[in-house]
Amino acid sequence: MPSAKQYEAKPLPFAKPLVGISAKTIEIHHDRLYAGYVSKMMEIATKLASSFENSEFLGSANQSYSELRALRDGETFATNGVYLHESYFNALGGDGVPSGSIIEAIVKKWGSVEAFVGIFSASGMAMRGWVVLAWDTRVGRLKLYGSDSHNQGGVWGCIPIIVLDVYEHAYFIDYGSDRKAYIADFWKNLNWSAINAIYEKARTISFS
Repeated sequence: MPSAKQYEAKPLPFAKPLVGISAKTIEIHHDRLYAGYVSKMMEIATKLASSFENSEFLGSANQSYSELRALRDGETFATNGVYLHESYFNALGGDGVPSGSIIEAIVKKWGSVEAFVGIFSASGMAMRGWVVLAWDTRVGRLKLYGSDSHNQGGVWGCIPIIVLDVYEHAYFIDYGSDRKAYIADFWKNLNWSAINAIYEKARTISFS
């Protein structure tokens, strides 16, 4: 019988305090919420692996409701919840000073860093869940995408570079309903070295 490969929650990639975002928020966000997604991802993977040899389980599959459908839907929600949070945390912990080759790419596409930040931030106000600057391997360039849920709005073939979490749990303790202030502080906390490292790897992949 196949078994699910173990996946463990990654530690925070930074230790320094963040601008505006409290240690309490990060503890809840990373140690509880993100870790909870990892746990659920593994729970679902284990359940799926143990069910594939069950003919009744497979035979009852249908698109209205079945256990397999529920698990498959939960699988993408939990897995994307893990990966998006990892990209979000990976980009934090820096001094917010833009640097690296990704800045050249941003300026080439959006005209200036300020224009890009403005568009990205407005997208953060518009979306209910996430804003993602990604390397789109289909067109071989940076693209900006938004989503309302972990498994809604994502684009196949895209590699997240900068991810902003705009769910209330990411900011409500510190900012209340002032999402705009939270997004403004997000830019002050970016680790452009870490962001650039992801970009340099991603940009080598293109199916265009």
